[in-house]
Amino acid sequence: MSEECNHNCGDCASAGSCESQEKNMKDALNPHSKVKKVIAVVSGKGGVGKSLVTGLMAVSMNREGFRTAIMDADITGPSIPKMFGVSDAIKVSEKGAMPAVSEKGIQMVSINLLVEKPDEPVVWRGPVISGAVKQFWHDMVWEDVDYMFIDMPPGTGDVPLTVFQSLPVDGIIIVTSPQELVSMIVAKAVRMANMMNVPILGVVENMAYFMCPNCQEKHFIFGDSHLQEIAAKYNLEVLAQIPMEPELAKECDAGRIEGFQGGWMEKAVEKVKSIYGIEHKA
Repeated sequence: MSEECNHNCGDCASAGSCESQEKNMKDALNPHSKVKKVIAVVSGKGGVGKSLVTGLMAVSMNREGFRTAIMDADITGPSIPKMFGVSDAIKVSEKGAMPAVSEKGIQMVSINLLVEKPDEPVVWRGPVISGAVKQFWHDMVWEDVDYMFIDMPPGTGDVPLTVFQSLPVDGIIIVTSPQELVSMIVAKAVRMANMMNVPILGVVENMAYFMCPNCQEKHFIFGDSHLQEIAAKYNLEVLAQIPMEPELAKECDAGRIEGFQGGWMEKAVEKVKSIYGIEHKA
């Protein structure tokens, strides 16, 4: 976009390819909301730990003094509220719907905060699910958020497409696991990101190894990791390798992810901070 841009797209030679015009085509936020950066956490398949990585990133950035939020876009398999021990229903004010807030101040919305019972299944067709995700963006009052992390459903279907087309996603984190099919998982996510013209911040491997508490050696339960070679193939940075950690699983099950201890996300946090340069408020 030219520095002399007057935002009159009809008179502009760059119409159709301008970054400003592209962002203006996205769904608008609630006028009382402010979200600076949006990062989607994705994978080419389910069961690899996107919700865990989303939660750990939000918690880690929050500890650094940033105001963070989570949009749980996995409508049919929501797990974020349980992980944070949040059960408050979404409330509505004159400004709009207000996100629930965790003990440490992380704002969040999830379909599980809107249904009567958390184990109630969401049996909706694709367009309805996509519409709900868009409402999470423009009907909620997101209060001065530095980083919003979107917990995406698996694959490359309706909801990921809706998020990339309708929300101003600034970057994605790809999550995978240490199995032979990791190449296919990463390839799907990379190709969709390229199709949607969304930058990839890097890749996180979950369940990478088990650290024996007795011998203090790493045991690769799923076999040797192929992450480094796959990352090199697609020119991706490895942001983290999260172990199979019983205590972390216990904290998440108990709704206490904000109390987790472990420095696995440090590199990912530094990468996000270096790219976006937002000044924290601590």
